[in-house]
Amino acid sequence: MIAIGADHGGFKAKEELKKYYKDELVDFGAFDETRGLEEPEVALRVAEAVANKECEAGILICRSGVGMTIMANKVCGIKCALCYNEATARSAKEHNNANIIAFGSDFISVEDMIKMIDIWKNSEFLNGIYAERLDILDKYEKGE
Repeated sequence: MIAIGADHGGFKAKEELKKYYKDELVDFGAFDETRGLEEPEVALRVAEAVANKECEAGILICRSGVGMTIMANKVCGIKCALCYNEATARSAKEHNNANIIAFGSDFISVEDMIKMIDIWKNSEFLNGIYAERLDILDKYEKGE
């Protein structure tokens, strides 16, 4: 299962992705377009679900994608990548082993989000030097 979350600005895109991916997605909010459930709250819900292995991965959407990315990356074990084209979606998985991807709904169509999600889901982490780089991050998170 993939966790999905959006603030009020990404709500419409989230709902369209839910229609497309159906039962693959677990919705962590927002549940309507009114402002109330803010991006940090949604990002934390999704990131914690991924970090706790309740979901295998996550998708976050706000107007720019930046706020969601920043907040999700505060959770230990999360590697959230802001994606804006197919190359960044592929790199997010192959080079950075991102377990969450984020989008800016003001800049990316739902159709392009679907293309990027599919690329990210179907790409494999390349290991090698990329694993060495991620080890640096893991050690920092552990305080080593």
